[in-house]
Amino acid sequence: MLLRMYKEKSFLFSLYPVHIGNRGRAIWNRTMQKRGLVREEDCMRVLEKLSDFVSKWMALIVILVAAISLFFPSSVSFIKTAWINTLLGIVMFGMGLTLKPSDFTDVFKRPRDVIIGAVAQFTLMPLLAFLLTKVFRLSPELAIGVILVGTCPGGTSSNVMTYLSKGDVALSVCMTSVSTILAPFMTPLLTLLYAGKTVDVQVVGMFISVIKVVLVPIILGIVVNRFFSKVTEKAVKALPLISTTAIVLIIAAVVSVNSARIMQNGLLIVCVVICHNVLGYLTGYLAARVLKLDTTKCRAISIEVGMQNSGLATSLAATHFAQYPLATVPGAVFSVWHNISGAILANIFNYSSKHGGKI
Repeated sequence: MLLRMYKEKSFLFSLYPVHIGNRGRAIWNRTMQKRGLVREEDCMRVLEKLSDFVSKWMALIVILVAAISLFFPSSVSFIKTAWINTLLGIVMFGMGLTLKPSDFTDVFKRPRDVIIGAVAQFTLMPLLAFLLTKVFRLSPELAIGVILVGTCPGGTSSNVMTYLSKGDVALSVCMTSVSTILAPFMTPLLTLLYAGKTVDVQVVGMFISVIKVVLVPIILGIVVNRFFSKVTEKAVKALPLISTTAIVLIIAAVVSVNSARIMQNGLLIVCVVICHNVLGYLTGYLAARVLKLDTTKCRAISIEVGMQNSGLATSLAATHFAQYPLATVPGAVFSVWHNISGAILANIFNYSSKHGGKI
């Protein structure tokens, strides 16, 4: 196989000396070209196109993998739930690579907007999650999974959806950053508040987990971006591919392990997840409107509130509530659904903009 790829000049990932300087890199590229191998620029171009393709069809890819994991769990049984924390760490590291100090200083330039968004994030979604567990009379293991989704910070894909919606992207990035920084404190405490009477909530353990899985990788990403900006400038182009792969693997691991249970409770879980997500969009938007924010800010807050870091919810469920196997499922289902709903909402907002609407 490798020999055939070599002969067809499609052996993209040949050994490449990274630290050889510009002159050495040019010589290497010329040598590779003479041998019929692909140059660095060609490799990056292919990766960019692949990342663009994955970004465009992410929702469909996630649905397909979830379906395969559900109906043919043995086909993805090699993917282990023990990988979840590492995979989420990779996604968070990628998020850190895209952040700059200016993203945090912007918070102080528009404190009112960010505070409104953060309060909405950590008030509306946890409360909605709790109310839905009561309305649908969920079992403790499903209830803790839904509540974890509600108490987690905003998801990274919210920034992309805000951009597609022609919303305030800078506000979205600020909100994601702030809610993520607050997550080690807010997520365990809110989980204790809403689920502490039903299950044993390890506040300190959850605090440490969020620090390790979320904050540390993000800080490392920011540091790497600060000191190796030329390298990260190229690496960032492949981030959609890497992040999507990690998310897909997390979903596959959770769904395949719980396929039988999901078959029994699938419709209920999907209904709860859809209600939670849609109500998050709606209440986030209404809260921003009531406080008389402009349309672009309303869109950003709506999307930021409705889209959660469901990967973190899945990670915390697997680590701290292992005695409740179904607790990991709401986060996995949310990961599938919010990519679909986010795209739909972006289209609704765009349609409104084109036709003179005010939403």
